[in-house]
Amino acid sequence: MQNLEQSNDYNYCALPLAAYACRPDMSRGRLKPEAESAIRTAFQRDRDRIIHSGAFRRLKHKTQVFVSHEGDHFRTRLTHTLEVAQIARTLARALLVNEDLSEAVALAHDLGHPPFAHMGEDKLIECMKDYGGFEHNDQSLRIVTTLEERYPEWNGLNLSWETLEGIVKHNGPLAKGQPLSHTLSIVQKDWDLRLDTWPSVEAQVAAISDDIAYYSHDIEDGLFEGLFTLDDVAAASPLFKNILNDRKTRWPELTGARRIHDVVREIYGRLVMDVLEESRARIKAVKPQSVEDVRKCGKCLVGFSAPMTEHVKALRAFLMPRMYHHYTVRRMRAKAERILGDLFNHFMEDPLSLPDDWQARLPRVGDKVTRARTVADYISGMTDRMAMVEHEKIFGLYESL
Repeated sequence: MQNLEQSNDYNYCALPLAAYACRPDMSRGRLKPEAESAIRTAFQRDRDRIIHSGAFRRLKHKTQVFVSHEGDHFRTRLTHTLEVAQIARTLARALLVNEDLSEAVALAHDLGHPPFAHMGEDKLIECMKDYGGFEHNDQSLRIVTTLEERYPEWNGLNLSWETLEGIVKHNGPLAKGQPLSHTLSIVQKDWDLRLDTWPSVEAQVAAISDDIAYYSHDIEDGLFEGLFTLDDVAAASPLFKNILNDRKTRWPELTGARRIHDVVREIYGRLVMDVLEESRARIKAVKPQSVEDVRKCGKCLVGFSAPMTEHVKALRAFLMPRMYHHYTVRRMRAKAERILGDLFNHFMEDPLSLPDDWQARLPRVGDKVTRARTVADYISGMTDRMAMVEHEKIFGLYESL
């Protein structure tokens, strides 16, 4: 048997890779050169570094839609991320591209989300509007390139070029002349991520997997919270109506939670199969023979079919008022805005009330832009619970913890 410690063959995968797939043995490498692992590919190491990061662990106490303490069975940012990664691996394998790279991008895509989900992000965007802005995708990049402190030689996780490309461009290329976000403008100076090209099929897989996951599980969470019924969704969505009628014919005796799980599982399946069939057709039409062909083809190769895109729009149009703008969620938004706004303003006015290790990151002179970035880094890294505890410690009349 070959000695693994002496092996230089890093191109092993679960299945043979298509010509247009990213191969780990042909990676563009890392910004800080490292010796390769004897038993893991570059993309497997990226995935593992993301999973072992502090930012990844904190996702378990960050809101997806419902604040975690509202119930034990709602999705958190972590469980959402795991569902996205599972779908990404399924699609990547079926399309014969690198599962590990798709998984790594999927696992990293929400690392930069602040507490209280989009409610918290909206507040930080408002707070940072005069200080270089805030955006959770850019914050994800900042975490993996700067904020994580796990290695003696560098800050960040020193991920491969392909994984960084996927994090930055998973939603497509950036238009020429478009202003770059804070962290991306810094990273781009050190390492050209080719922002005007499409990302790899693996990154596109991670992006569509995010859509599949949140449309499906948001419906499930909303049903279990009692915000709407199966019939309510069916009245707004022809796709959902078709699925519900089909499952009632197949399993007429099902009720309650079993009925909901059965219908939502079928939604997952329909969305995944539509993406797989549509993406295979797009790839067949373009006939890419390399990753470079994918980047230069000028179009997205992974996505929903036109009919399914309309169905997804109908689902989103239903969820917007019935879930995302439901009064219970709006009440959570009011609390989130108050908590994060108070914390941001307080730390800007009194930065010496930050923990010692965060004070060490503050500029030595009165640079409010750098101070604001430090404060935003600190707050965005909090879990929901930590933000609430910090707010109570600073603004509560009596410290309860």
